[in-house]
Amino acid sequence: MNIGIIGSGSWGTSISKVLLNNGHNIKIWTRDEHVFNSLKNGENPYYLPGISIPKSIIPTLKLEEVISDSELIVLAIPAQAIRSIAEQIKPLYSNQIIVNLAKGLEISTQKRVSEILDEVLKINKYVVLSGPSHAEEVARDIPTSIVAASNNMELAKIVQENFSNVSFRVYTNNDIVGVELGGAIKNVIAISAGIIDGIGGWDNSKAALITRGLAEITRYGIKKGAKKDTFSGLAGLGDLIVTCTSQHSRNRYVGEMIGRGKKLDEIIENMNMVAEGVYTVKALYEEIKDLNIEMPITEKTYEVLYLNKDPRKAIHELMMRELKDEN
Repeated sequence: MNIGIIGSGSWGTSISKVLLNNGHNIKIWTRDEHVFNSLKNGENPYYLPGISIPKSIIPTLKLEEVISDSELIVLAIPAQAIRSIAEQIKPLYSNQIIVNLAKGLEISTQKRVSEILDEVLKINKYVVLSGPSHAEEVARDIPTSIVAASNNMELAKIVQENFSNVSFRVYTNNDIVGVELGGAIKNVIAISAGIIDGIGGWDNSKAALITRGLAEITRYGIKKGAKKDTFSGLAGLGDLIVTCTSQHSRNRYVGEMIGRGKKLDEIIENMNMVAEGVYTVKALYEEIKDLNIEMPITEKTYEVLYLNKDPRKAIHELMMRELKDEN
């Protein structure tokens, strides 16, 4: 199968290796000439340093080459760039299957990626791939299991069959809403987990945060039409655990630096990759108030990031909330 990857960051490069190993022909688009030249030389030191990239993966600076030659298109770009890229590919798009790897919500509309693509492209062949899957490990063929979700289970199975191999196992799911929201909101909880790491690395606190964070994700997801069971699976609990605990997690790293006293602008300025949770929490903050959804961890994370609330004060306020039944 001819597959086009839009995005040459760590995820786009890693998934291109997976698909090449499965016998597919791969083209990968980048807007960065330095990355383009590096990929031609068999590496991507900007996003996956120290990992060999097969030269049979063909990089291009022309978006139309990836779209026109591909039977399946993979979107490996940040959520905030989805609308812009969708507008660019609209004249070129000819109803190929689109597989989305982004995990976030659009700030201005609170929309999920599938909703943005449906609005711009009127897409009817959409699959979201999500779960506990840091690119750094996928690129090294470390065993990884994730979920392909679609409203059309035949499409989910096509993705499952073409992406799966001995080190990359794909399950199917028909709950796009739950899989997209699980992937997006866990990044917010991971920032909070990082704050705990930065302040003191407290195990008790972090375990409680992950557990109560999952309750928030589930509460929000059900309100938006997701299935409860999705959040106990790979795209929910699985992704939440890895993002809150891994050294590879950009969102956890942002929180850790906040916990150590650094300012958000300074942290973002010194990162070469996107921490989606920084933007997703912005998208969520006003909506959860409008919908009257109880998400105290999310609210306090926003206050720490954007209202300069002291992290220790935010933790204190969470601990001193009204006492209640766990469920």
